[in-house]
Amino acid sequence: MKKRTKVILSILAVGISVPFLVLLYYLKQDDYDISRIITYNPAVSSRIYDKNGEKIANLFEEKHRYYAPFSEIPPAVIEALLAVEDTTFFEHQGVNLDAIFRALIKDVSAGKMVEGASTITQQLVKNRVLTRDKKLSRKIKEAIFSMKVELSLTKEEILERYLNEIYFGHGYYGIKTAADGYFHKKLKELTSKEIAILVGLPKSPNTYMPTKNYEISMGRANRVLDRLHALGWIEEDDYSKSLTENPKVYDESLGQNGAPFIVDEVIRRAKELGIDDIRTGGYEIYTTIDMRLQEAAVESLQKAYKASLDRIGGYKKGTIADVGDEESQGGTLNANASQLNGAMISLDSRSGDILALVGSVDYRKSSFNRITQGVRQAGSAFKPFIYQVALDLGYSGASEVADIARTYTYMQNGKEVLWQPKNYEKGFKGIVTLRDALVHSRNLATISLVEEIGFRDMQNEIKKFNMQNIPKDLSFSLGSITLSPLQLAKYYTSFANSGVQMEPNLIKNIKREGKLLFEKKEKSRQITTPSQAYLMTTILKDVVEKGTATNARVPGIDLAGKTGTTNNNVDAWFAGYSPTIETIVWFGNDDNSPMHRSETGGRISAPAFAMYYQSLLKLYPQTQRKFDVPSGVSEMMFNGTREYFTDVSKPPHKDSEVTTEEKLLF
Repeated sequence: MKKRTKVILSILAVGISVPFLVLLYYLKQDDYDISRIITYNPAVSSRIYDKNGEKIANLFEEKHRYYAPFSEIPPAVIEALLAVEDTTFFEHQGVNLDAIFRALIKDVSAGKMVEGASTITQQLVKNRVLTRDKKLSRKIKEAIFSMKVELSLTKEEILERYLNEIYFGHGYYGIKTAADGYFHKKLKELTSKEIAILVGLPKSPNTYMPTKNYEISMGRANRVLDRLHALGWIEEDDYSKSLTENPKVYDESLGQNGAPFIVDEVIRRAKELGIDDIRTGGYEIYTTIDMRLQEAAVESLQKAYKASLDRIGGYKKGTIADVGDEESQGGTLNANASQLNGAMISLDSRSGDILALVGSVDYRKSSFNRITQGVRQAGSAFKPFIYQVALDLGYSGASEVADIARTYTYMQNGKEVLWQPKNYEKGFKGIVTLRDALVHSRNLATISLVEEIGFRDMQNEIKKFNMQNIPKDLSFSLGSITLSPLQLAKYYTSFANSGVQMEPNLIKNIKREGKLLFEKKEKSRQITTPSQAYLMTTILKDVVEKGTATNARVPGIDLAGKTGTTNNNVDAWFAGYSPTIETIVWFGNDDNSPMHRSETGGRISAPAFAMYYQSLLKLYPQTQRKFDVPSGVSEMMFNGTREYFTDVSKPPHKDSEVTTEEKLLF
């Protein structure tokens, strides 16, 4: 009997030990590669933020994941995870034998695999290097892999990898991603109920996803809380309060792309900085954009676009008079409205920071960025640069120029060609002041001014604005230069920023794992003095108050700017600024065909500008509303008109009656 008992015990010992000997044998083999777990470098999403820290978009390739090091994971998250998934995690070596035997009994009784008994380590292995097939061979491999992992990593390292690898539903990989996506919170800001929701998700993400099945998700979370309470790992008050809590859950698209033109431009500029893995490298990119102003710009542009379409329809029906304004350059009566598009850029003129950038009326229909990629003739929006040169050479707003008809001949392809420039209203005034010439955008007076200064001298002087590709003929006087709205915005800071031209900035800084990789550096160029630039501002204020841009007026704030409409109404511009913010608006047909003859810079672009500044004042009522007057500027009534002078731009030497004594403004 004793001998029989010994035999039975020996058989049992061999039966029990053989599986472990087999596992030990495989554990020592080298063909179970765990490098993907040991060297864990998953693709991590990058984030783009506006200037106020509001997220603009997530950038990723296949999986949306933020990475959280173990030090960033609150102890409460670890406790909740262990309570519901693996209570003995810190005691086993990758495999929980007691749980396996219990699961085997249930599986044998059911005749199939109904309980897995996987540890956190096994779940990590399954998600990272194995399939989810419920086969015995896969379970054996899983156990072997898990024990090898436990020999190579600390428990904390395993938990860190698990919480960053596991899927939490809604396209969120990793608990940090899920906390941000579902609750808009950092891990340390989560409540006990929110933690319970998250750690309850990996068991069945599609079932327990709070954006899909909120009540089921809350029920699952409460079972997690019950488990924590049973283990004594949660305070009684917190437990009772958490059971009744119903957290707010956000249901957003993964990309969360609120400003696609900004995102496209950030990606392009990041590549120029040598960042090729922007969608997988886990970068935090802070821009100069103000999302509230970005939304205001989109809305203003779309409203102006719709108003233009309505007018074009009215022209065709005869319900709206189809006559051009004083800036009309021909155009057509049969404009192709389907080709109409627009763009807007706004920036802080003192720093060059881009606050809003809208590359088309509708990104879904056209993602081509007309602000940075589109190149068009500037038309009369270019004229202020010519007039600033004149001011800096000693002219003033009261200086007189000839507004008379002129005919020019030149050779083209071996033939003599006549050029007879005209004013928009087709007439001429004879003699006008420099101020009136620009306020009413008079072509003939502008050409006379260039000829009076000297064509070559003007070409040389205009170079101080650092412009490229300036036409080498008189047509440049009327804005035949081609440039992008972004370039025009840069050049206009010369007026808006008291004579200092600023390089536009979009990216403030780029960080990765807390390390600063890039930080913007302001670039500036002194063009003229503050007092001389202010003279231009006074003229451009008149353009808005009583010139071609009256549609740009906004009550309660000083605005200055210039309209621009090119030949045949192909392009319609308004370039303007307040004391602190500059904005450029462009409209035109994408195929370069003429717009309707009544659609000009003053009629289509100026209203978009005005609507934007109306929104700006509502969003930021503290915005500076009056232009500062620099020292050295004097104001006087000259020939019945209020005029401004400096030591450079002095009153003309003529017998003119000065109606009031000169008043020096500081």
